[in-house]
Amino acid sequence: MDKKHILVVDDDTRLRHLLHQYLSQNDFIVSEAENPVIAIQLMQNFTFDMLILDVMMPKQNGFDFAKSLREKNIEVPIMMLTAMGDVNNRIVGLESGVDDYLPKPFEPKELLLRINSILRRTEQMHQMQKMHTLKFGRFAYDIEHRILSANGQNVVLTPAENDLLYLFAGQACQEVSRTDIAQQMQIQNERSIDVQVNRLRKKIEEDWQHPQYLRTVRGKGYILLSE
Repeated sequence: MDKKHILVVDDDTRLRHLLHQYLSQNDFIVSEAENPVIAIQLMQNFTFDMLILDVMMPKQNGFDFAKSLREKNIEVPIMMLTAMGDVNNRIVGLESGVDDYLPKPFEPKELLLRINSILRRTEQMHQMQKMHTLKFGRFAYDIEHRILSANGQNVVLTPAENDLLYLFAGQACQEVSRTDIAQQMQIQNERSIDVQVNRLRKKIEEDWQHPQYLRTVRGKGYILLSE
């Protein structure tokens, strides 16, 4: 299993180093930032699995930093650390988009348990998303809601194109015969299937005449390849 990469954002140098040492001993990769400005610079160059974020920092406080990340649709899990144990401050933190909140001082073992709990939940969520989302190239198809997007922008499909893509997505990486398509989409003329397939290709292929994803299986039908 790949090691998880955690970014510790805290202006307390001693605490940062202690967390770095402790988490490294528990099989994490750890980076440090003394304020949100440095954190953003690191996040532009590295992919982090989690942030451990202090509240009271120069440049920008932890509440505002967490909120700004969520407003940019950055969904990295956040554990917030603070000496402010007041319930109202905890609520503010959660409303800012953090996943958990731990008052200082804390037991390192408790922090580790909370980190692992958050990472397990995140992994489970990602697995659920994978079950409902089919990806191919720059495209993603939300099977549950039957929405196709490219680089985060929705792609408009006709009902027939969507029905066809939904059929292929349900049997991704498997050959689908023209006969099966005709039966499931109630198409009388099997040759018209080729027309519908080409229309769909024009929506999901860079070069629809030389398809990378929705390929023809000679003498059998079609196959939709995914990542």
